Formats: sequence, structure tokens, C-alpha cells
Amino acid sequence: MLSYILRRILSTLPVMGIVALFVFSLLYIAPGDPAAVIAGDQASPADVERIRQSLGLDRPFLVQFGTWLWDILHGNLGTSIFTNLPVAKMIAQRIEPTLSLMAITLVLTILVAVPLGVVAAWKAGSWIDRTIMAFAVFAFSLPVFVVGYVLAYVFALHFEWLPVQGYTPLSNGVWPWFQNLILPALALGSVYIALIARITRASMLEVLQQDYVRTARAKGLDQRSILFIHALKNAAVPIVTVIGIGIALLIGGAVVTESVFAIPGLGRLTIDAILRRDYPVIQGIVLLFSFLYVLVNLMVDVTYTLVDPRIRY
Repeated sequence: MLSYILRRILSTLPVMGIVALFVFSLLYIAPGDPAAVIAGDQASPADVERIRQSLGLDRPFLVQFGTWLWDILHGNLGTSIFTNLPVAKMIAQRIEPTLSLMAITLVLTILVAVPLGVVAAWKAGSWIDRTIMAFAVFAFSLPVFVVGYVLAYVFALHFEWLPVQGYTPLSNGVWPWFQNLILPALALGSVYIALIARITRASMLEVLQQDYVRTARAKGLDQRSILFIHALKNAAVPIVTVIGIGIALLIGGAVVTESVFAIPGLGRLTIDAILRRDYPVIQGIVLLFSFLYVLVNLMVDVTYTLVDPRIRY
């Protein structure tokens, strides 16, 4: 197991190197000149050139990339062009709301979607199965911002049960923190719930046709044990895969969700940085999200060894 984990960690290093090269290339791929943006419309060419030199934009590409990568390895993500604050500090100030939203959404979707998929497979062809699948198709078809606006209108504005926007730090109490994240987590998790429920149903239907399941039924095991202990364990590999891939949906959806519910997280910071063409901030956030996604996929690969004994270390 340990050697397998070490090999998977080493295999992620080239991936992160390619991601770092792509993230740094955003400075050259994106339209517009950061120096001209900072200087303003009234600046002269000489002023723009001085800013380019101060930012190091006049140096060769490989030299800039090497310097940037060296700083990254030492924990320096650069300095914001507009706020003149370290990017790492700006990310640290905004990372709690985003990680909180993603964590609650992930837990909520797994607790809801997996049982829905199991029940749909158990009652395949019945009205329960058709109702769950209809809900899955409907939820998968709606954009996150539409679900967010509907939830905010119904539960926050109409019934006034939950806050409509904002974020309360965890240090101010668990319930105020959780209360502000219920609606955003439901909005962000709607697509995710539909996806996992459909994959769980398909995987469970295949497993429930196996001989060992029929043997377990013949031995008189109760239905709950057959579904959640025997069948679900063997159907877990594709489910875990979708959960890992779905982290990308959470990362992308968090940007929209934080804008709808005015959550001061990395999503809002990303939008502000894009509008101002604050490239160091954009590069730092994209690099962080990429690292989180690679880390999640590494955890998924390690989980395979726990749920599927056929995988060799």
C-alpha cells in the first residue's frame, strides 16, 4: 500500500509541472497587456514600458517562468497588481468560505445521492425509481444559478427561514456558520446529487444481478444488509470515480454560487481578479484549484485499493 501511494504521488509531479506551465502561460494567452491596464488609458508608452520592466514582463518567457516557479516552490505566489498584497495572504483570507461550502456540499450530496441511487436500483421499474430518476434528470438540467435564485426566493425571502446571502466564520459558532451555507450547498449540490444518484443506480443494478447477491438472498439475509453491505461495497468503484471527478463541478460551481449568495470566498476573488486582469491572483487561484483537483484524484486512486481487492499495489 505505501509503495503504491508513493508511486502515485511521484506520478502527480509531472502533472503539476504541466499545470504550472499552463497557468503561467495565461499571462501570454489572455488578451491585453497587464502593464497597460495598470498604467491606465492616459499613460504614455514610456510609462507602460517602465511598469513592464518593474513587473519583469520584459524578460524572456523561460526566465519569467523559472523565476515564478522558484518562488512558488518557496511559498511565494506573487503580489497582487492592484492591491499590492501577497497573493498567498489574499487566498488565505478567502479560502475558509470556499472550503466550507465545498465540504458541506460534498457531504450533503453523498448522504443524499447514494441512498437515492440504491433505493432506485432496489425498486427498479417502480414509481419510486421513476420519480427519483425524473428528479435526477430535472436537477441535472438546471443551471446552478437558477437553483440558487429559486432557493433564495423561497427559503430566504418568502419564508425567511435562512439567510439570503453572506458568510459567518466557523469561529463565530457552528450553527451560524452552517446556517449561511445550507442554501448555497443545496444549490451547488443539485447537479452533483443527480449525477451520483444516476451512477449509483446503474452500478447497483449491475451488481444486484450477480450470483453472490442471489446467494445472500437465498440464505435469508435482510434486504438492508444485502443492499448496503454486500452490493454497495462492490458497486463502489464507479461511484468513487464520479465523486472524485465531481470535485471539478464543485470548484467550477463554487464561483457561480458564491456570486449568487455573496459569499466572500475564492470564487468571488477569482471574478474580481479576472475583471481587473490581476494575473498574479488568477494564477495563484488556478494553481491552487488544480492542486486540489490532483490531490482529490490521488485520494480516489488510493481509495480504489480499499474498495477493490483486485487492484494490485
